Amino acid sequence: MRQAGPLSVLITGGTGYIGAHVAVELARHGHDVVLYDNLSNSNADAVDAIRRVGADSVVHHHADVLDGATLGRVMRMHRIDTVVHCAGLKSVNESVSHPALYYRQNVQGALTLVDAMKDADVQRIVFSSSATVYGLATSVPIAEDALLKPVNPYGRTKQIIEQILQDVCDAEPGWQAVALRYFNPAGAHPSGLLGEAPTGVPNNLFPVAGEVASGVRNSLSLFGNDYPTPDGSCVRDYVHIMDLARAHRLALESRSGAPGFMAVNLGTGVGYSVLEVIAAYRRASGARIPVEIAPRRPGDIATLFADPTRAERLWGWRARHGLDEMCQDAWRWIARDDAAGEHSHGS
Repeated sequence: MRQAGPLSVLITGGTGYIGAHVAVELARHGHDVVLYDNLSNSNADAVDAIRRVGADSVVHHHADVLDGATLGRVMRMHRIDTVVHCAGLKSVNESVSHPALYYRQNVQGALTLVDAMKDADVQRIVFSSSATVYGLATSVPIAEDALLKPVNPYGRTKQIIEQILQDVCDAEPGWQAVALRYFNPAGAHPSGLLGEAPTGVPNNLFPVAGEVASGVRNSLSLFGNDYPTPDGSCVRDYVHIMDLARAHRLALESRSGAPGFMAVNLGTGVGYSVLEVIAAYRRASGARIPVEIAPRRPGDIATLFADPTRAERLWGWRARHGLDEMCQDAWRWIARDDAAGEHSHGS
């Protein structure tokens, strides 16, 4: 059970796509928010954007999670009582090419954070995990007790960090860790001021569709159109970033959570095919979004979506926003930034 009143929350990776939206959600509900980010996949303009959408009291520290001394100093300075750990590298493809980089940044970063939390006497953490921990799931919907068998280094780092947190909770009375297993976050803040702007070349469906719709690239590659699904394209569970941010707040505010480790899926429980997403993005943007059929990608499976009942049972959380809203909000963010001439933040 947490204490009553506002929380003092440190968000690692707080200027990135997920961290920024969580920061806004928490600050607008009266919590004190401290952002901690090395800006490797975002930039400082994100802090201004977070403040403009109503979280004007947030504080930002430009530092790396591998810097344990600074982490501890920041936690003590702001009397942090809860951490939301969003920092980390997150490209599946890059993790396959550079596994050591991913284990160093993600796993060592988490270990450094845990040590700093111990030094600062902080015992509560919400961790940004991922449905990639399930690997090639053989049945859907996927519940939290499904076999964990990630198939790439990125997913393995998430599983390892979950195990670390579980072991720490077992060894340290009073520790509480919640691993939120995201399915496919999508969309943007409805203001159009915050959204997903990955550095480098994006490979997730929503930012790629946005680039095609805005003319940055000519077409979208559909990796396989012969899957055993209604339209032949892969089916995935997409969850609006604002629903995701709300789940973080509810997890932090929950008064029923006992000490220990717990994993919770964050998805809608509904699958949409790639072609359904493209059709919705066409409706939102008014753009054609040409599609080119490409070979299947190794490791892709036909259908993957969550069983989200644990989050509803624990916190009363259920996704409120559907696919059309995800596409409309994502397009509003892209169109607004295109009009301004740049994407500034929100990786």
